[in-house]
Amino acid sequence: MSKKKDVVEGLEMKDENSVKDLPGVGAATAEKLKEAGFTNMISIAVASTGELVEAAGVGEAVARKIINTARDKLKMGFESGHELLERSEKTERITTGSKALDKLLGGGIETGTITECYGAFSSGKSQIAHQIAVNAQLPKEKGGINGAVVFLDTESTFRPERIKQLAEAQGLDFTEILKNIRVARCFNSDHQVLLTEKISELVEKEGLPVKLIIVDSLMSLFRSDYIGRGSLADRQQKINKHIHTLQRLANMYNLAVYVTNQVMAKPDTFFGDPTEPVGGHIVGHGMNPRVYLRKGKKGTRVAKMVDSSYLPECEVVYMITPQGIRDVEGSEAEE
Repeated sequence: MSKKKDVVEGLEMKDENSVKDLPGVGAATAEKLKEAGFTNMISIAVASTGELVEAAGVGEAVARKIINTARDKLKMGFESGHELLERSEKTERITTGSKALDKLLGGGIETGTITECYGAFSSGKSQIAHQIAVNAQLPKEKGGINGAVVFLDTESTFRPERIKQLAEAQGLDFTEILKNIRVARCFNSDHQVLLTEKISELVEKEGLPVKLIIVDSLMSLFRSDYIGRGSLADRQQKINKHIHTLQRLANMYNLAVYVTNQVMAKPDTFFGDPTEPVGGHIVGHGMNPRVYLRKGKKGTRVAKMVDSSYLPECEVVYMITPQGIRDVEGSEAEE
């Protein structure tokens, strides 16, 4: 991981120069695009017309033509199911440290998608975040993906002491582990969005092999910045764009995104668990998979698969120990 070149799999360095060959992109426009993070063909191909208009100052028609040409060059049209299956074989997974929890997640935290864990305070959301921040740096044969980590901290939850403890439990050099985690404290929702958009610069300009993005937590700052029903539409529009930015990064660099989320109690629930994640349908549609965490019996934690496009609903138990996330002996599920 010390080598800082060729960190973006499948993207050749010539892509940065080929941007200038797109219709309507001269030297000045190419420079504006580069400053906004559009440094290669794939970043333009997955952008929206509005994003390019804002970044380069071109008209909508020109922006649309630039995007369509980039998509044509990359052959981003229809694909067969077999081609998609072959691409899915490049998907990588980060172990959580618990075989039961890994099984629930289909093998671990998956690249190319956004995994959400929500639950009440002390349910273990941030503990998983710290654990996978260490495990992501492990070699593949040990359950990692040999990559660096970006940790967006919205609630002051990141603790280097915990990273040190988890690294030493696996016999790792905690200094090197901490060096490969870039932490940013977010102070409001605008700052959170801005930092997310700058992650591509860490990959493109600094050559940092980012393979995991952690947002802990996703909705905290949006809840404090947008208060009352009058601001709900603006909040949802902004969080929708934020989620799409995270998904675009996951697709562009084949990296994993792990987000935690807060919960609220539904007052109209008379039977069963009234807990539900905040963020509404916008957040729900953007997450895949979605896992509910809660406290179990005798100090255990329970993880329930709530929603996934390909994983079955199930429930497992695990432990949070000083050494990290671990299995509960002789038990994989709890009613």
